Amino acid sequence: MNTFHFEVDEDYAKQHNELLQDTKSMVISGIAIFVLCVLGGIASWIFISPTSPWRLLASVGLILFGVMMLIVALLLPKSVGKTQALYDAHPLAPAIITDNAGTTLTLTALVDMNASEQGPARWAITSRVVKRIPNTHDTVGTKVPVVAVGGQRTSRDKNTWQVITPMPIAWATPDTQVISRARAEIPQDQWQRLEKARKDAELVASAKNSLVALS
Repeated sequence: MNTFHFEVDEDYAKQHNELLQDTKSMVISGIAIFVLCVLGGIASWIFISPTSPWRLLASVGLILFGVMMLIVALLLPKSVGKTQALYDAHPLAPAIITDNAGTTLTLTALVDMNASEQGPARWAITSRVVKRIPNTHDTVGTKVPVVAVGGQRTSRDKNTWQVITPMPIAWATPDTQVISRARAEIPQDQWQRLEKARKDAELVASAKNSLVALS
């Protein structure tokens, strides 16, 4: 696994790292659902007839569901981890801008589905729509160094990533020299493999928010 070590600017990452922003949004949503469920449970207890079995079921059910959402929301940041740890723990990978829609970009990355450090790489591509990346040209074909954050495996196959999220180095530092160094450390054959794959528009489209294995 080829990792890339650099000092993450935590304040800068909070402003630009969309993975962290998505996590924050999910936490806020979880807390909001908790509040709504508690209010719904109280309303059910007040307005449903005391003789109806639905009074207790609705009240308890809504509150329990809300508590469950609150627990998930509070545990989510811990499961994601610190920004520095994320960049240190996951492998460096090549990504290319494959579409520019004006306000958003499509970032397509070459990633290894092999979650085990043993065995050969199992290459795949994955695409993610992102906002403009700081200190990065937004033209189609621009090379973007990222880390490939593996996020989900199944109990049946713990050695294969089911979800991998490309996280640009440029989301974590304003230092363009660090970004250039990361780009240079990615093996040329990986860039070439990605370049070949990105020429297949249908393949890139099918890789949006998913993994598509390469032959």
